[in-house]
Amino acid sequence: MIKQLSPSVMGFLLALTTAFMWGVLPVFLKVLLVDMDAFTITAIRFIFAGVFVAVLLFSNKALPRIRQHHKWVWIILGLSTLMLLINYVSNVIALNYISPSTVQLILQLAPFILLIGGVVLYKESFSRLQLIGALMLFSGLGLFFNQRIPVILTSTTESIEGVVLVVISATAWAMYALSQKKLLASFTSSQLTLLIYIIGTIFLLPFTQFSETLALTGWQYFALIFCCLNTLIGYGAFTHAMQIWDASKVSAILATAPVFTYLSNEIAIMIAPDIFFDPQLDVWAYIGALFIILGAMLASIGKAKPKVS
Repeated sequence: MIKQLSPSVMGFLLALTTAFMWGVLPVFLKVLLVDMDAFTITAIRFIFAGVFVAVLLFSNKALPRIRQHHKWVWIILGLSTLMLLINYVSNVIALNYISPSTVQLILQLAPFILLIGGVVLYKESFSRLQLIGALMLFSGLGLFFNQRIPVILTSTTESIEGVVLVVISATAWAMYALSQKKLLASFTSSQLTLLIYIIGTIFLLPFTQFSETLALTGWQYFALIFCCLNTLIGYGAFTHAMQIWDASKVSAILATAPVFTYLSNEIAIMIAPDIFFDPQLDVWAYIGALFIILGAMLASIGKAKPKVS
């Protein structure tokens, strides 16, 4: 009989699953962008995940009670949903301008912005190790874009607009995550997820063209199904990992997502060179990418220990 995995091993495997799912996601999204727009892709992902969560909550008789919450809860919920929509849509649109690996690296700003937000809004601690991680992250970004920005400005395949969109996406995700701390006092995580999917879908419907799915190829249908499952599996593994393992350790593993993006992008270039392109990184860019990943890890695991009174 195989021994049951310990919480630490299970937490590591779940976090690694999330890092993999989120890491390869930009490659599949780029396949869809050939014939679909960002709003339609996001709406379909929201509907798919929303139906699944609704069925799960209904079977457990745990659907959210709508009328028992104060007005401010719904205001924060609306703003939180808007931030998540901005994150989803701007992240997808950015793939029209820059490579998936570049998108994923810039997204490492998100946990750092979340960290700063936690310090400012919730008075969370900020250790020396986290400061070192933050300095490494920004030094890595400087190295990564030291020669990349001039190349992007003159490139026919990449554009500076993509960099700006991903920074907006990372900031929006951090604002969404910060709002969760308030909302989870009124809803369970599953109830909150369902409400966000419902409200988000309502926001997206005026901009959605479901007829675009009729023009998809076999591979694109597979990519669409994967993107929908990615929402469930990625966030499901992430939520479970957070329940059984330290949040700082989970975040550190998630910082490896750009590695999976880079590897999947290299494979995609060999399969579909007409859709994907090599960002042509120099040695300093690779060093910068390593600094970004290590910096994000240190910023995550460097949480100060609570003082013993």
